[in-house]
Amino acid sequence: MDKFSVVLPLTGEYFTTVRLTVGGLCALADFDVDSAEDFKVCVTESLLILKRNGFLSAAIEFSVGETLACEVIGKEQGGEAEESLDDEISFALLGALVGNAEFKKNEEDRVVAIAFEG
Repeated sequence: MDKFSVVLPLTGEYFTTVRLTVGGLCALADFDVDSAEDFKVCVTESLLILKRNGFLSAAIEFSVGETLACEVIGKEQGGEAEESLDDEISFALLGALVGNAEFKKNEEDRVVAIAFEG
């Protein structure tokens, strides 16, 4: 199984680059077009969750093999955490698209990492 990782600031201009990268990794894992789009949405939503939970940057770690596994980890905290229904929508979307998303929270009940597999 090959490993691939990237660290990025949680600003919108980098999200397109991440989606292109994820699309390439999905192609390596032989995803069909719909599954690749679902996986890209899950990565983007995970980044948005971390941003809303006060992170300024994140690491994305992929394991590419017969499946594609992903963990999105908050790195630099310091932004303002937002109380928002958007997180609940993102949680539901991840659950619907990958079904097995794991949300890791800190002692303040803030999401610090999200892991899933396609």
